[in-house]
Amino acid sequence: MLSKQFTDTAQRVIKIEQQAITEIGQYIDQHFVLACQTIFDCQGRTIVVGMGKSGHIGNKIAATLASTGTPAFFVHPGEASHGDLGMITKHDVVLLISNSGETSEVLNIIPVIKRIGAKTIAMTGNKNSSMAQLSDVHLCIAVSQEACPLGLAPTASTTATLVMGDALAVALLEAKGFTADDFALSHPGGALGKRLLLTLSDIMHQGEQVPIVSHQSTIKDALFEMSAKGLGMTTIVDENGQLVGIFTDGDLRRNIEQRVDLHITPIHKAMTVNCTTANKDMLAAEALNIMETKRINGLIVIDSNRHPIGALNTQDLLRAGVL
Repeated sequence: MLSKQFTDTAQRVIKIEQQAITEIGQYIDQHFVLACQTIFDCQGRTIVVGMGKSGHIGNKIAATLASTGTPAFFVHPGEASHGDLGMITKHDVVLLISNSGETSEVLNIIPVIKRIGAKTIAMTGNKNSSMAQLSDVHLCIAVSQEACPLGLAPTASTTATLVMGDALAVALLEAKGFTADDFALSHPGGALGKRLLLTLSDIMHQGEQVPIVSHQSTIKDALFEMSAKGLGMTTIVDENGQLVGIFTDGDLRRNIEQRVDLHITPIHKAMTVNCTTANKDMLAAEALNIMETKRINGLIVIDSNRHPIGALNTQDLLRAGVL
């Protein structure tokens, strides 16, 4: 019986919060457009302010704005009254969040914000509240009921607030033409950032780590170089140091099957010519695509004179988080 009570309550909460999201769709109107335009035209940052649960939601909204092309940060209203108002300039927009619109800690700093000259957007559940009346723009986030049966704990209202914040962020993202490349710049530690920002120069083996043998060497010499550098391949260069081929583990297996004498056979008779190469500025994600398409495990990086300057394999891409 207790397990059924848990699941029934959970389903009820979800239905109420789904309804709350549906309800705030009616507030995507001229006030929403004005809020977007105000932030879009802002020459400074968007400062998000909220107390309690609204503050937690405000933190998330600020983070979402910042990561999608709208410079933003969160300021706690209590701290604002004790020095943090110095973070706000006349070029900023202040997004004030309060379901009741009467949160004293937020109301107390509005006169100072106005004196600074910053624009204000209030996000409340009451269009007649003090905060709504005092702000330049009001976004309504009213919901018909909270999921809490006591009607006390902010539940559906905080969900509605978060969704309205996401709507603002994404609307601004599209208006600014924010791209995946832009997103990657603010997420260099994430998988997307690594795929869009890392170049081969960031991850390739270079200098003494690059396996190189002369085209006059034997297969045996090439094997020693491959073993020493541990990349499963070696580059082959001519007398001018220019790349003429590559010798890989696959080439070795083929020559063994053909019973080639590894001690005396010149490497130029066993190497793969016209091998796939790349330049150091190529994106690591592009290199991965090439390697997957051509079904190769290694890639040689050359300069404009076809001198090998780097090498990498799939393990390097895996360690870099690209694969």
